[in-house]
Amino acid sequence: MGWIILLVMVLLLFGVLVFLGKLPRTAYELTGAALLFGVAGYAWQANPGMAGVSVEPTEKANSFDERNIESRQEMGERFGTARQWLVFSDALNRRGKHGAAANYLRNGVKEYPNNPDLWVGLGNALVVHADGVITPAAQFAFQKAADISPEHPGPPFFLGMAYAQSGKIDQARAVWTELLERSSEDAPWRKDLESRLATMEQMQPSLPTSDSPAADN
Repeated sequence: MGWIILLVMVLLLFGVLVFLGKLPRTAYELTGAALLFGVAGYAWQANPGMAGVSVEPTEKANSFDERNIESRQEMGERFGTARQWLVFSDALNRRGKHGAAANYLRNGVKEYPNNPDLWVGLGNALVVHADGVITPAAQFAFQKAADISPEHPGPPFFLGMAYAQSGKIDQARAVWTELLERSSEDAPWRKDLESRLATMEQMQPSLPTSDSPAADN
């Protein structure tokens, strides 16, 4: 069946060239030979019986963490304008569409530029898209959220997390320590923050002091 369709298409193309393209008679043989040469090449290399494969571009899953959603909700985003944007962005991230998730939230902050939760979400999406590395664009998003709402715990919390994922432990510790100092005792994120700082201290190698044998050498 495939060969019949191919021959019909070749004849139709030849007819179009002759009647609509005003192909001169002197070029009939050359044009026909070129079309037949194409058919011969197809017959030699093609495999019409092979099943087709649909290939869709995907992005690999990386640093997206479901726990971040819970932390984000504890720090402000539960209802309101930002929620619908963030929920859809989370769905894209779960499917590995990290670039699409970040672009979606870029549109969100364009429409609602004064929403700190959307800026925090954009910062997180950019970090995920960069395989857990904080980028200048992500830093800008977190800083924008902090400028809009200085008391919002989300920007410093997730900025510190991005620093920690990028191996910038000192910056992460500084940001989280400042957030802990201004957090109330009953803040829902306080225990999580204390736990992260404690783990960070345990992982950080101790530096030699002036009284240590290493310092004397």
